[in-house]
This record gives sequence, C-alpha cells and structure tokens, in this order.
Amino acid sequence: MKMGWRANCLVMPSAALALLTFTGMASAGPMDELVATAKAEAKLTVIALPRDWCGYGVIIDGFKAKYGLTINELLPDAGSAKVIDTIRKARNATDPQTPDVIDVGLSFASSAKRDGLLQPYKVATWAAIPDAAKDADGYWYGGYYGTIAFEVNADIVTKMPTDWADLASRDYRNAVGLAGDLASNQAIQSVFAAGLSAANGGVDHAADQGMKLFADLNRKGNFVPIVGNSDSLVDGRTPILIRWDYLALGDRERLRGKTRIEIVRPKTGVVAGVYAQAISAFAPHPNAARLWIEYLYSDEAQLAFLNGHCHPIRVADLMRSGKVPAGLGGTLAQFRGSGTEADPLFPTLEQQEKATEIITKGWEGVVGAKIQCPDGSPSGIPMVFNESAVGLCAIPQ
Repeated sequence: MKMGWRANCLVMPSAALALLTFTGMASAGPMDELVATAKAEAKLTVIALPRDWCGYGVIIDGFKAKYGLTINELLPDAGSAKVIDTIRKARNATDPQTPDVIDVGLSFASSAKRDGLLQPYKVATWAAIPDAAKDADGYWYGGYYGTIAFEVNADIVTKMPTDWADLASRDYRNAVGLAGDLASNQAIQSVFAAGLSAANGGVDHAADQGMKLFADLNRKGNFVPIVGNSDSLVDGRTPILIRWDYLALGDRERLRGKTRIEIVRPKTGVVAGVYAQAISAFAPHPNAARLWIEYLYSDEAQLAFLNGHCHPIRVADLMRSGKVPAGLGGTLAQFRGSGTEADPLFPTLEQQEKATEIITKGWEGVVGAKIQCPDGSPSGIPMVFNESAVGLCAIPQ
C-alpha cells in the first residue's frame, strides 16, 4: 500500500462508471466534477442507518444540506445480513430502491467483496485510514468502531457486573439480553467477546467458549431470549443489555433524568468492532455514492461520528492535526475511562468470519434459545440467514 495515494482523474458519466465496476479502480477525482455528476443523479439510497446510530442523523442532514441531494433511507434497523441480501438481489434486477452504499460489519464486507457485490473506490483521505481497517484494493474501508459493553439499568440492577463471568450470578436471573440477532455483527461480536474472556484471550476458542457461556446463562435462567433494545432495558425485560458502547452512551444521554444507566466495559474479553463502508456494485447512483463516501471520511463527518459517541476511523489523524475540538475530546476520554483493564482486541477478518460461521451454525445445538422479537412474536432468528430473518423485529437503537 502506497501511503499518500491520491489519483486525479475525471469523474465519468454513470454508464462509464458502472463499467468501471468490472474493469478497474474508480478513484477520487476533482471534487467539483464529482459534485456536479452526483447532483445530476440527484439521489442517494442508503440502508440500515438509524438516525441515532453514531450521529448518522446529523451526517445525513449535513450531506443533504451541503450537496442538495435527496436521500432515500431504507430499512434503518436492518442488520448486516439483510443489507448484503438486499444488494445481492440487485445482481440481476436493478431496482430504484437498490442501495448505493452500505455500512456493515467487517466480515460481511469481506464476503461481499468475494461475492462480487462491491465496487472499488479510494477516497481522498485514503492514507489516513489505518491499513488494518481497509481493503488494499479499495472495496471496503472502516468508517468507525466501538467496543462491546454492558449497558445496565441501574434503577433495577444495583450490583454491577464487571466481567463476563459475573453474568452467570443468580443476581441476574431474567436480566441479560443481546441487542441484536445472530445475523447481526453486534450479536456475533458479543458472543465472541464473552468467549474471549472465558478462553483467557484464546481467539481460536472464543466462538465455542462464547456459546458455552450463553448456554450456561440460558440454563440458569439469566439469558432473556428476545432481541433487546432501549425499551426492554428501561422496562426491565433486559436490564442488562450487551451492545456497542456508543449505542449505550447514546441511550444514557437520551434517557438522562428518566432512567439511570451505567455502562461497564468488561475487565476481560474486550472486543472492538469496525463497521465498514462500501459502494454496491449495482449502485443506481454511482457518483452520488462516491460523493457520500468522500463526505463520510471528511473532517466534518468524522467529527460527527465522534460527537455521536463513536470512534471515527481517522481519529488518530484528527488528533494529530489538532482538529478535535475541546468539547469532543471529552468524548474520547469517556470511552477510555470506562473501567477496562485490558486493551481492546481488533479481530482479523479471518477470525471474524470463522467466529460467525461457528456461532450461527452452532447456536441452536449449543445454546438452544430461540430468540424472539421484543413483542414476543417468533423471529426465526438466529437459526438461519434467509431473506426475512433480519428486519422482522423493529429494533429501536
């Protein structure tokens, strides 16, 4: 990888750009021409971007205000598997509702590249994205990351769990929930993190050990087999919710004065998860997609991620260049000061893919808990990856 890489070429018309999907690398060209061709397309379709997730509401509105494009926001609560399935369907039948861009867990982005579902593109700030968080050929690139934490309703739970093993205590009967189904990156990483703790940091055994830990929680009646969310946290159905720290921080801020929320980063088994951005190989609005990616990696949007309680992927670059305002510096400290005694592990793609396969195939036999939607209706999750498995539950984040 050549650091400081930046190409300067003209942005071509949409038809030519579509051809580039299969013939070579589309690269970041002069912004004024990119803006012009994107405005000619007039529209961008995104998917699975809840407005209160990582500050995406501010980012979406900022993009619209800056460039005047219409944004079609599809399925804001969908998981990564549903996102990939949606763009896969466009392979033979492009639809105006086909997403132009995606935001998914890293392992899902890697498999989408292998399946020919993505097109390459390198943003102007490419060199500031760590090599470990991007595909060398530009098919996907991390946008932000978080760590798995315990979000606890302190009005109900008075004794805080400090590590994964604590969740098996009889103090937490009917208390522990996953904030997602096993077709979501969030839940997969939660089970993996639990197993990493049980395996004393042994990555190769983390997936199996994680399922064993949840099987123990299920046998003891501590695991609540519903897709947890902020509503179930507040009303006591899942007063201990396992989820990304940035979502927990957002809940704490939103519910301040109504529900006391404590956020605990476990002492061991601390896993960081990168969410990847990519452009669909079948994007109906390819120039708008490229402009969106440029915006996401600009200082403006990266700071919006930070303000939305996420670690922006360019955080080191922003800190070095003095572009993080004093008010947002506290956000960084809030994450680092969460009580951890271990540095986060960033699983490799291979480790994530192996864990995903083991957990999704083994959950039913090992854990034996069929997860329900919050309203009690059957979800069919997490046993299979089918076209309707994700999205059957409306999950407020």
